[in-house]
Amino acid sequence: MRFGNGSRGLAAMTVASVMLAGCAQDKARPGGLPSAAFVAKAEQPGEQYVIGPLDSLQIFVWRNPELSAKVQVRPDGRITTPLVNDMSAVGKTPAQLADDMKAALGEYIKDPIVSVIVENFSGTYSQQVRIVGATEKPASLPYRANMTLLDAMIAVGGLSQYAAGNRARLIRYDRATGKQHEYQLKINRLLKSGDPTANVKLEPGDVIIIPESMF
Repeated sequence: MRFGNGSRGLAAMTVASVMLAGCAQDKARPGGLPSAAFVAKAEQPGEQYVIGPLDSLQIFVWRNPELSAKVQVRPDGRITTPLVNDMSAVGKTPAQLADDMKAALGEYIKDPIVSVIVENFSGTYSQQVRIVGATEKPASLPYRANMTLLDAMIAVGGLSQYAAGNRARLIRYDRATGKQHEYQLKINRLLKSGDPTANVKLEPGDVIIIPESMF
């Protein structure tokens, strides 16, 4: 059987369409995230908390109340306490910061015992879940252990009137590979239809983008 130029052109367009569809599938993968239960069977600890800018810290030095202080991490990521100027705090766990404070204070007092307590949490961007687009109140939320898509949507007040929730995307950075992946979300199915399979578990650093409907 012989094909004319028009038939060959149509076949080429069909192959190109299939290839483009395959690329789109790799970029935003529906069903790539397993469903999460509304309530976890057991509360599990999350990653160790890393101090971020604007966190409020209580620095306690045992038997040295004059060296103890309540401080806020500056936007540049540092703190200042009695006898310690410009100590870097961002990116450290409370235990790591306590060790660094102990080493710094050891120049002035013998064997200091230091504790660091985080009182108000902001965290680093890598430990926040950010929701942008067509929602009632876009926000950056401190990640909590066992956090799900439903928890995040409750925190931001749900979808706006014109949101296209079933076209929402989740962007996740894979630290192991250094690559960024996109997954499709079905927020309308979760919030309006009550579909439990549309609820997924979130991870620190996730970004949720919710577009508006075109009509």
